[in-house]
Amino acid sequence: MESTDISTPVVVLISADAEWHALGSIKASHALQLSPFGEWFSKVVNNQEVIFIHGGWGKIAAAASTQYAIDHWHPQLLVNLGTCGGFAGEIERGDVLLVERTLVYDIIEQMGDFQQALDFYTTCLDLSWLGIDLPLPVRRGLLVSADRDLLIEDIARLKQLYGAAAADWESGAIAWVAKRCGVRCLILRAVTDLISETAGEAYGDYNLFAQRTVEVMQRLVASLPEWLQLNR
Repeated sequence: MESTDISTPVVVLISADAEWHALGSIKASHALQLSPFGEWFSKVVNNQEVIFIHGGWGKIAAAASTQYAIDHWHPQLLVNLGTCGGFAGEIERGDVLLVERTLVYDIIEQMGDFQQALDFYTTCLDLSWLGIDLPLPVRRGLLVSADRDLLIEDIARLKQLYGAAAADWESGAIAWVAKRCGVRCLILRAVTDLISETAGEAYGDYNLFAQRTVEVMQRLVASLPEWLQLNR
């Protein structure tokens, strides 16, 4: 392994199983170790130690593995690379979302202030360090999260209330924990499939999702060295 001139590592958190499997040959060329949440390995990128860890799917695993990574490696930057579902007509398949804000939309508060509960778990990410020239064409904005795939009946409400264009399972938890711990966080999520108000194109077709996940994850990982150059 080549030496690194920066002692504090970067952690790249990969959530869903399909996203982790999509790393393929990258994983195969490194010694895999185990955390309480899944496999991880270390790689040197641009003379920078980068820890890739499989954090697990859903908000519980995402929050726990984010805290574990922060406590264990004390990273200068936490990166989450992954996928999301896009709202048909609002975003295109393959678009990369640079997440500026996350909102957890499956909170239901019936005893107090519903909006206050939503606001508590809404996170704004400071991306001022990125500058203007970015490694990939991106769409900056909100990503909404829930512990479920999008229901077609959710889409109109999420668009109307929040201006949402895409959703995932984990980003809300990752961003919230990172900000609470004072760790710089970069979330890049690429759209693998579109959901309309009548149907989801990958629903009932996991192989389609897995195939597209490989495509977008390879693109995101290939761009990682350029993103890390901005973290100086």
